Amino acid sequence: MTRTSATTPVPVVLAGARGHGRWHLANIRRLQHQGLVRLAGVCELNPLTDAELGLFAGEMPEQSADFGALLDSTGARAAVICTPIPTHTTLALTAAARGVHLLLEKPPAATYEDYARMADGVRKAGVACQIGFQSLGSHAVPAVQDLVRSGAVGTVRGIGAAGAWVRDDAYFRRAPWAGRRRMGGTDVVDGVLTNPLAHAVATALELAGGGTAEDVVSIETELFRAHDIESDDTSCVRITTTDGLPVTVAVTLCAEEAGEPYVIVHGDRGRITFWYKQDRVLVQRAGHGPEETVHGRTDLLENLVAHLEDGTPLLVPPERTGAFMRVLEAVRTAPEPTALPATAWHTRPADQGDGERRIVRGIDGTVAAAADTLTLFSELGASWARPSEVSTA
Repeated sequence: MTRTSATTPVPVVLAGARGHGRWHLANIRRLQHQGLVRLAGVCELNPLTDAELGLFAGEMPEQSADFGALLDSTGARAAVICTPIPTHTTLALTAAARGVHLLLEKPPAATYEDYARMADGVRKAGVACQIGFQSLGSHAVPAVQDLVRSGAVGTVRGIGAAGAWVRDDAYFRRAPWAGRRRMGGTDVVDGVLTNPLAHAVATALELAGGGTAEDVVSIETELFRAHDIESDDTSCVRITTTDGLPVTVAVTLCAEEAGEPYVIVHGDRGRITFWYKQDRVLVQRAGHGPEETVHGRTDLLENLVAHLEDGTPLLVPPERTGAFMRVLEAVRTAPEPTALPATAWHTRPADQGDGERRIVRGIDGTVAAAADTLTLFSELGASWARPSEVSTA
């Protein structure tokens, strides 16, 4: 986006500037240097130090623990919300009531009911709302969709996704809500499918053409945990779309080795693999050599600013995440994740610090096999995944 010197930068308030919020703070700083935005305020329970804020051109932002009051005092036109999951709906509606546009971090809400209430509220308020699935800003997404429409890999038979990440025990102590399904009767749903590897689910659904809630017919879940937590850290889900397409996502935070998550479009004459964090696409099809491309990406806050300035369509409006929220709701209402037996995992010292991490034996290959064959853990014969653990919504 090119901005003329006569255009005033969009004043932005950031709610939640620590943890993942540090990424948003750095991104706002980048866009401020380009003249696109101005950090008007930071909402944190404890103010950021000068060192945490870093270098911002012009005046330092106002700070307050009261989000609504901060929006009022700064005259913010947009807000970035990167706070604990259960607070998303309340803060989004607080902003909407003041006519403040939003970039709302994923997942957009902790329940489908809260998501629907948020989406209805921002629509009635007439404010723009962008959901923070950054992978959907990748230019690879429309490129893969164009390949599918052109018949490059034939008739699509299904979509698979795999994510094998490494997280140590400190990860689950990073915040009071980390690794929780609920706190004091409030839903949190901080599981591997719904938060750290939520992009795998959302991206797979998008490539299946099933981004809206109405695109989903059924959802099967298998939720497990190796760590001593409430939520799942090793899980798979199979969504069936209204077109009858299976979308299978298998993910873990207990990998032997950390890998790049990816989505596979399975066709009857080939496949397309999309490593969504790298914007990298590999096409493999009959009669052709492998073709690999790397694509650009549009930043979601930059896209929101462009939407406000010249009407550029939003990349990830709330309705585009309805199918993902159906999956989150299925995870939320499924039976409690099954604790894996001690024989299914072993420990290793954490890659950093003094803690340790738990590794599910053979999970790297199991996750890849699930995405490759569109089957659930129990169908692959994993010893710890009994068929009785499947929940269907």
